[in-house]
Amino acid sequence: MKPIGYWLNRTDKALTTAMNSVLAEFGLTRLAWQVLNVVGDDPQATDTDVLTVLAANADATALTDAIGTAVADGWAARPEPGRLTLTDDGRARLAEVAERVDAFRELSTAGITREEYRIAVTVLERMTHNLEDGAER
Repeated sequence: MKPIGYWLNRTDKALTTAMNSVLAEFGLTRLAWQVLNVVGDDPQATDTDVLTVLAANADATALTDAIGTAVADGWAARPEPGRLTLTDDGRARLAEVAERVDAFRELSTAGITREEYRIAVTVLERMTHNLEDGAER
């Protein structure tokens, strides 16, 4: 049996590759999709909010680039410096993308029960806390 780190890395790579493929027709990547979700979830979102929420997903440079692309491509706008909001067009386009993402999620969890998924996430969360809390000691 391969160790958990192997499967974590391989799963993340598979998720990113497959999701990037699904999102390509919309001009998005997995990271850009994550940025747009943070912005969509908080109408007062700031660049700092995006960087904080997604810090585990990518470094600041990649996140800043994804924010810039979301604005340049019309998904998001800056109502004032440092703030982000979805454009009306971006919100409408995201609803269309959400349908594809739902299908992607079904594919990625095929053969996995809700309980198995919940247990997997709970175990990974606990491992993360163990390691992060242990590093603080």
